[in-house]
Amino acid sequence: MKKNARPKKTNIFTGIDIGSANIRCAILTYDQTEDKNTLLGIGSTSSTGIRSGNIVSRDKLIEDIEKALTEAEKMANLKVETVWLSVSGEHIRGINTQGAIAIDGHKDDNETTNKIDENDVRKVLEMAKAISFPADREILHILPQEYVVDVMEKIKEPIGISGRRLEARVHLVTVTSSAATNLVNCAEDLGLTVAGLVFEGLASGAATLDDDEKEMGVVSVNIGSRTTDVTIYFEGGVHHTGVIPIGADSITNDIAVMLNVSRNEAERIKLKYGSAKASLASAELLIDINNDGNNKPLQVSENELSQYIEARMIEILQLVGRELSRTEIYTKLAYGLVITGGGALLPNIALLGEEILGMRVRIGAPRGVSSSIDISNSPQLSSAIGLALWPNNSEDILFDEKPHFTIKDLVGKISGWFRGFF
Repeated sequence: MKKNARPKKTNIFTGIDIGSANIRCAILTYDQTEDKNTLLGIGSTSSTGIRSGNIVSRDKLIEDIEKALTEAEKMANLKVETVWLSVSGEHIRGINTQGAIAIDGHKDDNETTNKIDENDVRKVLEMAKAISFPADREILHILPQEYVVDVMEKIKEPIGISGRRLEARVHLVTVTSSAATNLVNCAEDLGLTVAGLVFEGLASGAATLDDDEKEMGVVSVNIGSRTTDVTIYFEGGVHHTGVIPIGADSITNDIAVMLNVSRNEAERIKLKYGSAKASLASAELLIDINNDGNNKPLQVSENELSQYIEARMIEILQLVGRELSRTEIYTKLAYGLVITGGGALLPNIALLGEEILGMRVRIGAPRGVSSSIDISNSPQLSSAIGLALWPNNSEDILFDEKPHFTIKDLVGKISGWFRGFF
């Protein structure tokens, strides 16, 4: 699988979003002087080797990754060597935890002081992540929420502040070792260096949310083909992550069963004629359906088709609501909910979301990226572009700037995981 020889460019960031329905690749460059991200290339192909985060055919997955990458490379006219990969699935787990230490006196200009230094922060974060996990589970992300010094809360940068007790509150995202290892190995078989793995829900949030939304409270809901990722931000930090084992593909299955048509035909009419709110679809407009050569022609009204879609979308949104109710900050999310992923393409899904969840809902598309192609209405590209943005936007403490990692470096069992943080 030798890739075409094209000019190499070092100042680029590449994300490959590995989904159950599609694999998408985004290549962008970041201009530090102008603080500007420019999209250079996009590639996409159908996904045939992975389902719900589990690899079902390794050879097909490698082939699909190469197709998407090659398409993006041709558009960008360059060769990629290092990539960021998305990971999702029911094996993803998120947990809030905390650690606390006493501040020992430090020597500062020959005087004893209780100012917090880098070692104190290192120790308290070690305490916060010191949780016993099963042998097959690793830490994927360590995301600080806040620090508390004595009775002073909501501190973002504690170094230099005086106190006697330091507490760190963080959110951990964990992944099964085998899932992470297998994804990395597939990319490395293509001669790629994997810079890191990123939970798909965090990647989509990186591309579609701004700092004000994360500070005031917002939910990012990435509706994929087989799964739906839920990420809650509040006061600038991540407070909850979860994966719901149902996605937009379930709607396609319902239509195929109810109308007795192929999945391809069900997907076609869903995207072309469907609505997430049946009341906004016409009962008079009849849709001709390809029924695979049967003698009797088949028609269905736009309203009937949309009823199938609405019923399943209500279920997905109710499951999202159940995920939100697990957090105590559910009622404090000033910016409501942002829907991304392929499921966001359904017309009127935002209206249905507001009706079911009782909060403001908008469709999230990539922001803050200039491009020669229009991506403003492309919520399905959010995760791929968010992966490419991740190196310059991440607050993940587990992030390390080394050019190459083994799998143990990509997840939580690494030594010296604070390198590059201070």
